[in-house]
Amino acid sequence: MTEHAAHQHEHHEHQPTNDAGAGPLDDAGPGLSGHADPEGGQGIRDAAALWDERYRSKAQIWSGKPNPQLVREAGGLRPGHALDLGCGEGADAIWLAQHGWTVTAVDVSAVALERAHGHEKAALARESVHAAEGAIASRIQWQQADLEEWHPEGSYDLVTSQFLHSQELAWQGPLRAAAAAVKPGGTLLVVGHHPDRLPPWGGAHTHHNMFYTADDLVRELELDSPGWQLEVQTSRERPVTGPEGQQATIADVVVRASRLP
Repeated sequence: MTEHAAHQHEHHEHQPTNDAGAGPLDDAGPGLSGHADPEGGQGIRDAAALWDERYRSKAQIWSGKPNPQLVREAGGLRPGHALDLGCGEGADAIWLAQHGWTVTAVDVSAVALERAHGHEKAALARESVHAAEGAIASRIQWQQADLEEWHPEGSYDLVTSQFLHSQELAWQGPLRAAAAAVKPGGTLLVVGHHPDRLPPWGGAHTHHNMFYTADDLVRELELDSPGWQLEVQTSRERPVTGPEGQQATIADVVVRASRLP
């Protein structure tokens, strides 16, 4: 059954504000760190330096919880090999691995990847304590890359892009590459901020072209073509809290499609 709607109301447990799925829009989400330098830097070295500095500025940028739309949409899928674009501090990749997926997690920042790897090791240590077979092996490959120049190697059972928004890099190129990496029978999941339902505190850190509607995604990625089965094309409202405690209701754009065998 497919899901198509203009907006849906969705309520879930409140998450801390510095989270891609529920955070203030002056930080668009960990997916942004998969992009080129928003101040005009050249290539992965400048982009990496910018994002390394940003991650070093705080002990933790994001909440450490997986994005709620990922949990909702991927929770029922049969585990296989997943690609996580702009993985940030690794919460989504770790959640996928804990649910049986083998994950390739990509980000431009070495600091973010080191932090994500540390979070993974801590999670594995906690799980191994309760595992009858002893230590649990890693299921995640952490990969540094600039999504402006990145092209996936191989194909995947799940490709997920959560809040991949940038002021300087158009979203179309990375998401087309993401769609191309889905193997026959596999799933593409794209989640982002709806351009008409942004919180008021985003301000100077955003512009309209950073964002997309579900219709924009379907049209740009040609997900209504004969090679795809469109499962979800919607937006879902949810409350968020801003950096000064402000309250707002935003909407997540959610598109999920399966590549036909």
